Amino acid sequence: MSLTFRQLKYFVAAAELGQISQAAIQLAISQSAITTSIRELESTIGTQLFDRSAQGVTLTHSGRNFLNHAYTILSSVDAALNMPNLEDTVTGRLVLGASYTVIGYFLPYHLQRLAQLYPHLEIQVHELNRDSIEKGLIENRYDMAVLLTSNVVNPGLAVEPFFSSARRLWVAAQHPLLKCDTVTLEDVSREPYIMLTVDEAGYTALRYWSETPYQPDIRLRTSSVEAVRSMVANGSGVAVLSDMVYRPWSLEGRRIETIQLKDPIPAMSIGLAWRKGSDIQPPMHAVREYFRHMFSASRTGLL
Repeated sequence: MSLTFRQLKYFVAAAELGQISQAAIQLAISQSAITTSIRELESTIGTQLFDRSAQGVTLTHSGRNFLNHAYTILSSVDAALNMPNLEDTVTGRLVLGASYTVIGYFLPYHLQRLAQLYPHLEIQVHELNRDSIEKGLIENRYDMAVLLTSNVVNPGLAVEPFFSSARRLWVAAQHPLLKCDTVTLEDVSREPYIMLTVDEAGYTALRYWSETPYQPDIRLRTSSVEAVRSMVANGSGVAVLSDMVYRPWSLEGRRIETIQLKDPIPAMSIGLAWRKGSDIQPPMHAVREYFRHMFSASRTGLL
């Protein structure tokens, strides 16, 4: 088995962040993809790169040595991919709308990468709810938006999804459901449920619940992801949320586990939106091509 750029990228992210879950969020991929890739890398080079614990991952002596080589390789590849070219001539300003979940858990990393790739492009970001974003795009107050594309309803908008984040059940450590071979929404309906409402999360949840004979036993509705995290970690209820907003620890330092539900739960889809018929100016084209390249490369294993 040969070493790949993808393995190096996943290894470096895990090494820098110290947690597979955090690396998965930064790279917008699943935790299992990173875990599998790192184990393949360790098998390829014949040594253990990380010590694993409940708190995360730490580099072994071999891992620290290998990290320096990984930095050198990735730096060389990045320099080759970003040689001066016509892309550097992209100038101007892009007014970008973004929803709460996107700006809080997804967009900052990509804004930093775009700033490196297009140093003469100014991106002005506005945090808004979905309805305000749609109206702003139609009325030309915003050029584009990064949002939960599965929630978009205005037919006057062009939508291009590029990333999906699976939704799983969140439970406290030692929760009885962790011992079950399979867990269904029927099982979840018997548990106190903490409902997140921000970015229409509650509406989305009730849509897939409505396709079953069951209903969640909602004990709290909140717009705060941290409140959900704390309530779940302290055993006050369970929740179904996406991997993108998952963190293994609450603010109190209590562990949160996830369970893949047997029932089909729609993934949270993230992507770009813009007004249909818009003249795609160079700033819009540059941002759209960045996301297309980033996520097509991730899917094909080039990055």
